[in-house]
Amino acid sequence: MDTVNSAVETLLLSANTLFILLGAIMVFAMHAGFAFLEVGTVRHKNQVNALIKIMTDFGVSCLCYFFIGYFIAYDTTFFASAASLSENSGYDLVKFFFLMTFAAAIPAIVSGGIAERAKFYPFLIASGLTVALVYPFFEGIIWNGNYGFQAWLEASFGAGFHDFAGSVVVHGMGGWLALVAVIMLGMRNGRMKGGKVVAFAPSNIPFLALGAWILCIGWFGFNVMSAQTLDGISGLVAVNSLMAMVGGILTALWFGKNDPGFIHNGPLAGLVAVCAGSDVMHPVGSLVVGAVAGAIFVLSFTWMQNKTKIDDVLGVWPLHGICGVWGGLACGIFGLESFGGLGGVSFMSQLIGSVAGVAVALIGGALVYGGVKAVSGLRLNEDEEYKGADLSIHRIGSTNQEEF
Repeated sequence: MDTVNSAVETLLLSANTLFILLGAIMVFAMHAGFAFLEVGTVRHKNQVNALIKIMTDFGVSCLCYFFIGYFIAYDTTFFASAASLSENSGYDLVKFFFLMTFAAAIPAIVSGGIAERAKFYPFLIASGLTVALVYPFFEGIIWNGNYGFQAWLEASFGAGFHDFAGSVVVHGMGGWLALVAVIMLGMRNGRMKGGKVVAFAPSNIPFLALGAWILCIGWFGFNVMSAQTLDGISGLVAVNSLMAMVGGILTALWFGKNDPGFIHNGPLAGLVAVCAGSDVMHPVGSLVVGAVAGAIFVLSFTWMQNKTKIDDVLGVWPLHGICGVWGGLACGIFGLESFGGLGGVSFMSQLIGSVAGVAVALIGGALVYGGVKAVSGLRLNEDEEYKGADLSIHRIGSTNQEEF
């Protein structure tokens, strides 16, 4: 009997390791989605830079999270022997891999907002600092119970802040960090003509669409596999993600008046919003949450582009920042049993937790980007921006082999 129990336990550990490994690979693949979404949106002279930023940000994020960030969030290091690390089929290592792909999404989100006029290495350094320090600080508070914040919410309002897959912890953090960076950078040259703000058209709609599709597919690993073990997996999370995605598509189609950029970002808005409550909401509630998110994105992006000087190229603040906060709040509404959810959530906890996430992002972003700006500057000079980041930084364009 002991032999049978041991074999079953080994099989379960191996299955859980494979499960979370597949989730890590799916979220890793989403970074290709981030890359192509940005490539398709920016002008031709900045496409190479978009690809390189996503790749190098991922590499820097991995090292910073491995050596610093994961310890801050979970008080865990990997300085034990390989034999020790491989215990339990190496589950703890693969769990790190999975959570690291979440952490690396932060600079990938920021990348879309700062496109076309940002210096390369200063922002690479800033990416490392946000993944090493800012993001894991809030991640640990919410997902590991650090500093007693969750315990206080539960004692005060009957439930802690619920963010199953990161509407606020990941997307909100990335979106509000991006807002700080975008404001510090200022508008791209040429966006103001005759006292009015003008838009730059996307350079490649097929690439933009490809990026959106990759992200949509990978998101089911992002959400469903946030369970982290097979016994925690739920078809409810999958269908809630699907319904929110569809809701975002349809309202973006309506409010965006058939614009392909809005239509392909609509599902992403819905998926951002559903992350927090995907494990507790009813599918109809998720449909509403996603539909509202799609409308929020279109309306807030249009307002930002036409009425403000916030030059967020991909609209990552509306998409991830504002829709992420909506997702955090929506979990506290549509997760309630009275709205068909499973319960166990508190709107006040969701409100306070969401505000806390925004505050950490704004303060952390001000410190990181402000510090880097003071030391090295954040923006390309006027001539470099005119030539484009591809030639100015990487000395090669996306459509030819001409070197600068």
